[in-house]
Formats: sequence, C-alpha cells, structure tokens
Amino acid sequence: MECIIIVMLQCCRQLNHSIVRHLFFSILFVSLMSCLHSFGQPAIRTTEMRAVWIATIDNIDWPERPTINSEELKASFIRLLDLHQSNGMNTLIVQIRPSADALYPSAYEPWSQWLTGKQGQPPVPLFDPLEFMISETHKRGMEFHAWLNPYRAVFNIYNASIAPDHVTKLHPDWFVTYGDKKYFDPSNKDAQQYVVDVVKDVVQRYKVDAIHIDDYFYPYPIPGKPFPDAAAYAKYGNNLSLEDWRRSNVDSIIYQLHTAIKQTNPGCQFGVSPFGVWRNIDKDPRGSKTKAGPTNYDYLYADILLWLQKGWVDYVAPQLYWEIGHKVAPFEVLVDWWSKNTYGKNCYIGLAIYRTGTNKAWSDSSQLTRQMDLIRQNPNIQGMIFYSSKSFEKNRGGLNEVIRLNYFNTPADPPKIK
Repeated sequence: MECIIIVMLQCCRQLNHSIVRHLFFSILFVSLMSCLHSFGQPAIRTTEMRAVWIATIDNIDWPERPTINSEELKASFIRLLDLHQSNGMNTLIVQIRPSADALYPSAYEPWSQWLTGKQGQPPVPLFDPLEFMISETHKRGMEFHAWLNPYRAVFNIYNASIAPDHVTKLHPDWFVTYGDKKYFDPSNKDAQQYVVDVVKDVVQRYKVDAIHIDDYFYPYPIPGKPFPDAAAYAKYGNNLSLEDWRRSNVDSIIYQLHTAIKQTNPGCQFGVSPFGVWRNIDKDPRGSKTKAGPTNYDYLYADILLWLQKGWVDYVAPQLYWEIGHKVAPFEVLVDWWSKNTYGKNCYIGLAIYRTGTNKAWSDSSQLTRQMDLIRQNPNIQGMIFYSSKSFEKNRGGLNEVIRLNYFNTPADPPKIK
C-alpha cells in the first residue's frame, strides 16, 4: 500500500492546475479510506453460505410452543424469517422430521407433537406448514433446506406422544431402544427403505433446495451400555468386524438417499452436518490433530470422507462447536483440516453461537467473529451455518448487530452444487 501512495503523491506534484489537483486529492482520499477499511480484512464474498439451523425437536427454536392454531404458527415463523433475512442470511435449514413424525401432511408419518402438542393432531384450520415455509422463504430470495433425522424414532420413551399409526407401532421389529430413545435399526434393510421413501416423498412433493441430515447416525455411546445389535450382527455380519459392519450399514443408507434424491430431482442438494471430528490423528494418519472422545468414524460409524470421495453428498457442514485454542479440539485446527478434506465438495462450518456468553472463552461475540474471520480467510471453505435460531432471538453480545453490520452487510448468493 505504501508504494501506491508514494507513486500517487509523485504524480500529484506534477499537476499544476488547481482544479485538477483538487480532484486528484479527492480521489486519493477516497482510495486511501477504502484501503484502510479493507486492509487486513478478508475479501467480500458475493457467493457464501449464510445459514441458520431452526430446530423443532423439543421446540428448541420453532414453534416456541406447540399449538394447533394455524395463524399463530404462520405468524411465529414469519417473525423468525424476517429476523434472519434482516441479518443477511440466505438459507434456512429447518427441521421438518425430528422424530419419525412430520411438520407437513404425510402418508408415511403422523403430524409432529412438536407442532401441535399431540402426535397425529393437525393444525386448525388445516394447512401445510412445509409448503408455507418454503414459499415464504423463497419469496425473500433465500434457500430452504429440509432437515431430517433419519434414525431417531422416539425422542423419549417415557413421555413422548406416540400416535397409533406411528411406524414404531406398525413395525416394532424395525427398532431398537437405547437409553431413553428408540432408533431405527441401522442394519434393517426394510427400515432403510422406509426412510428413503420418506425422503423421496418430500423431494417429489416440495420445492426444497436441499435435504439435510445432521450428526445422529449410530447414537452417541452411553458409558457402560453397548448398542443392542448383537443378534443382528451375528445374523448379518458377513465376516466383517462389528465396526466395519456398522459403517457399511450407514454407508448403505447414505448411498440410497443420494440415489433417490438425484433420481427424483437432480437439482436438489444432499448435505450432511457431522460431528466436528472425523478421526483423531492417533487413530489414522489422515485424521486431525485432535484428541476428541467420540469421533464420526470410530463411535458414530459415519465415514464422512468416503461419502465425499464417492460424491454421495453435495456439501458437508461439520459442527465445530469448540473455541479457538481448545485443548482437545481447536477450532482453527479443524477448519484447516476440513478445508483440505472436502474432495472438491462445498464445505460450510457449523458455528456454536448458542455458546456466546456462557463461559470465559465465549464471554462476548469476539470468539464468534474471530471464527468467522478464519472461515473467510480460507478459500476452501464456502460459508457458515449458525446453531441455532434461538440465539439470534436472545441476541447475546449484540450478535444480530455484529453480524448484520460487520459481516453480512452486502448480499451474497448461496453456493451452487459442485
């Protein structure tokens, strides 16, 4: 920058006409201010994922409380949508199937208890919340990614509202109970096909821009409690190790989902948001320099790198919910690792805005802004997703103003499929 200034000043000395000299100084001043403003800052992106997760399970984000009142459901979603649009978001990732139930009319699954308070109870007067949400999101020039949980079937076996026609009632042999939840048995081929049919139905009937799944594959392990699949493994293990067999089960449904989505609508994306660590380097030289307890590959049986390499997913959004300099899983180490292991696919970083103001490391919004700066400085990372919507409503640390005024103050389009 110093060289540019010197050259410009030398040129200025050669200008004798006062009007010309005045004009030149004006241009110089504007140029200098622009340089100073942008000096050391990442370049403004015109294409960038700027998304927020809207969780419906347990009414985390929306609706704030279950209600059968259709107008109340519509109004509350519009308030969220307007907030995120004003903050500069270009994508909403909305959980439409939290627990083998639906926030839309479905021939496969009952209305969600998180929507109306009782599983199977429709809103009154009857309307299609998913169609409404997609339409309102698209009106604002934003993408709508339909977030589904493929395996969770009953959120809490002790107090969940379960309709008589829920799939756990119709096909109890497809499920296993682990802790206080019921899950589709990942090894059951009929259960896999059922989940694929549910997703295919959504892609056929709705103009969703993507199908999005999160980090719940095999469930996070409960200490001292093995996952109850010994009988299935003995029957169908095919001489694989237990770990490889479990991974093959997850690989199978990912491939089937990819195939069904692309056959139904080739323009619909398929994205996955895994736990932030694929493997630790002490387990695999390809792993990250981390010391995480659970990992995708070894504990959740999710081989994310294989799916990226095979092209079974269009984007990956690892949940990097640790701070910069974390002792076990440093944010900056993982951003760098994921950026080098995308196999050419889009990569968006999941950010833990819910942690702002909760401890010393997250005492204010500076932790988040430093993370956003790191993302923007990495050309192999195409954007970010914030967890979750509720944090923007709470606005801890002035998050809305920080993001709106300093980061998303110019528009950007969501990235396209690579």
